[in-house]
Amino acid sequence: MATKRDYYEILGVNRNASDGEIKKNYRKLAMKYHPDRNPGDKAAEEKFKEAAEAYEVLRDPQKRGIYDQYGHQGLEGSGFSGFGGFEDIFSSFGDIFEDFFGFSSGRRSRSRGQKGADLRYDMKLSFMEAVFGKETEINVEKMEMCPECKGSACEPGTQPENCQQCNGTGQVSRTQGFFTVRTTCHHCRGRGQSIQHPCSYCRGAGKVRTSKKVSVKIPGGVDSGSRLRLTAEGEPGAYGGPPGDLYVFIHVENHEFFERDNINVICQIPISFVQASLGDQIEVPTLEGEKILDIPKGTQPGDIFRFAREGIPSLRNGNRGDQIIQVSVRTPTNLTKKQESLLREFAKLEKGKLTTKLKNMFKGGGARAAR
Repeated sequence: MATKRDYYEILGVNRNASDGEIKKNYRKLAMKYHPDRNPGDKAAEEKFKEAAEAYEVLRDPQKRGIYDQYGHQGLEGSGFSGFGGFEDIFSSFGDIFEDFFGFSSGRRSRSRGQKGADLRYDMKLSFMEAVFGKETEINVEKMEMCPECKGSACEPGTQPENCQQCNGTGQVSRTQGFFTVRTTCHHCRGRGQSIQHPCSYCRGAGKVRTSKKVSVKIPGGVDSGSRLRLTAEGEPGAYGGPPGDLYVFIHVENHEFFERDNINVICQIPISFVQASLGDQIEVPTLEGEKILDIPKGTQPGDIFRFAREGIPSLRNGNRGDQIIQVSVRTPTNLTKKQESLLREFAKLEKGKLTTKLKNMFKGGGARAAR
């Protein structure tokens, strides 16, 4: 497979080029290599297609962002694979050639199916719902085909009539410079048909706004920023085109005890200094209930313990992360006289140990200094 050229190189602009620069350079290339100006020239046709593909990507902020970060492979992964031919180019750009040259190509079919618009739905989940997933229904406001006219926009029993201005072609011909070109018919707006008796239910729109219940299955392991795509749940297409898609954006609420780190969960557990010194067994909350944690003797503040595979399932393979437990040692307050007495006795013993340890440290330092 031939390696695709860099889109910026094709249009002759740098990577920081403005939209205006990109459009200006594409205009020059489109004029130069337009197939009507180079009949039978295969090399010019390929350059025309190449420039059109580059412009299609760089004029779109989302596609341009993907290309800048991931290159051609990133675009292919997002579903964009270029144009199959002139028909695709003119259909994608719509009236862009009319914007550039004062005419449209005439190659674009007025009845070519157009995909419906995509929709967005923002969903809030609790921390636990995001961890384990859930199935739910959402209400989506969107346009649907009119039930009365079935999308024809005509009153039932009537049909659209051919536009008398363009004889049903959707375009009118005229000659300009090198080209025999066609402009969009302003009478029918390129549809080729006019509606004399519009549907009274949808007022000739062919669509009505409705609220639809849509089932959504949230997989376990989603996080804020995750996006689910529900195919064909967007707006209906035009001229027989497919419907758009519905994108569900996930927003996860914080948890009062757990904190997420990728597929691991982190929690803080307070223990007394007695438990830290002598060791203990304590119950620790996990995502699926409580579990016993062994606190060894001599545990220090900030020590980390781990429950393997008690974390969050991975969206990639379902494997669960770990639960990471960090202990904090609490200083006792409101001591009784007996507790205070015992602690003072303990402190005397500790003071003797500490004094001996410090003396040994200084002795070692002095000896090293003398050498």
